[in-house]
Amino acid sequence: MKDINIGILGCGLVGTGVAKILIEKNNFLTRHTGTKLNLKYVSDLDIKKKREVEFKQGVLISDSIKIIDDPEIDIIVELIGGETIAKDFIIRALNNKKHVVTANKALLSTHGNELVKIARQNKVDLAFEASTAGCIPIIKTLKESHAGNKIKSISAILNGTCNYILTKISTQGVSFDDALKDAQSKGFAEADPTLDIKGIDTAHKLAILNAIAHGIDFNLQDIHVEGITKITPLDIKFASEFGYIIKLLAISKFENNYIEARVHPTMIPLSNPLSNVKGTMNAVAIDGDATGQTMLYGHGAGMMPTASAVVNDIADISRTLLTDSKKRTPVLGFPEDSINKANILPMKNLITRYYLRCFAKDHPGVLSNISGILGNENISIESVHQKGEKINGTVPIVMVTHMAKEENMLNAINQISKLESIPEKPYLIRIEDNY
Repeated sequence: MKDINIGILGCGLVGTGVAKILIEKNNFLTRHTGTKLNLKYVSDLDIKKKREVEFKQGVLISDSIKIIDDPEIDIIVELIGGETIAKDFIIRALNNKKHVVTANKALLSTHGNELVKIARQNKVDLAFEASTAGCIPIIKTLKESHAGNKIKSISAILNGTCNYILTKISTQGVSFDDALKDAQSKGFAEADPTLDIKGIDTAHKLAILNAIAHGIDFNLQDIHVEGITKITPLDIKFASEFGYIIKLLAISKFENNYIEARVHPTMIPLSNPLSNVKGTMNAVAIDGDATGQTMLYGHGAGMMPTASAVVNDIADISRTLLTDSKKRTPVLGFPEDSINKANILPMKNLITRYYLRCFAKDHPGVLSNISGILGNENISIESVHQKGEKINGTVPIVMVTHMAKEENMLNAINQISKLESIPEKPYLIRIEDNY
């Protein structure tokens, strides 16, 4: 039986979970993979900290370079995070011709093209199932299970913190700030939640999904990103009255040789399966030209769900090593010489429906002024809703449009903002009626 030696860099929450599975389920994994997975080393700056797993003497060390340069190590698992030292460690490991497993979405979305190139040059695997949607096997699904499909669209809930906050606002009518504080108190949100609530974490993951789904370079810089900080209970209430719910979605669509790549709050109908994804759960809906519509659902974060995804990558690489083959599946699912440059649709050219919320002073002619501006921008109004109660001396007005161009919508908002009767900039939410 072939022995596979593994070194883990970083023994935080996920690193501890990976070690726990490798140690406590070693016999099961041997039976499952046909190889003996030997956890030779784990590195961490704090080797005295009490953890949920017991290591043999000499396994837990503070020297990551020793692990990376050990000629007996077959697979390096990078769980340090960040884009500096982790990048250096991964490059060194790949150049040492070691296979690498990582959960580092920020690093991949920013420097993935470089890392894929280095992995190719050294004929080793770079695996990252745990980087996107936790235990949901979306990377493997797109790379292997959907290999016979052209992916028409992906719509995904990829951030449990945002989904929890929006669920809290929807079910209890609390403010965004109160929902965020509750998420932090339960450990669902970081002390600094910026990456989550601004949509950046979701954009990292969408860049990875785009690359895998369409065989393109990582394209983080091209993704339109908005967070959820401006969502109010009033928006949630209106959405419900219209038969919609608001989710922070990662959206990728392929049409007319362009790829839409956007992250933003989105109104989706209650008939959409994603509308039932509550709390901290994640889900990814895929529309393939052969499969039609499929959806994967599960925990997007947490020690053991994420560790499970890491171990799955370790198992896959171990099976490849067992046959003495090289890179059974390309890093991005497509041979590296067939990866294309990302052809992303400019956001200004997006065509969709919109929810527009204004707060207006009680002046005559306000509605006609707003309607006139929208009409001049070729934006047709489907419905208008006005609440009688005043909020800080203004009346909320909500409009839902027919299909309109983003550029025209933004022009209209800028013009409406200049009206004397509109004290603050209107807010828009895009509407997705399709699955």
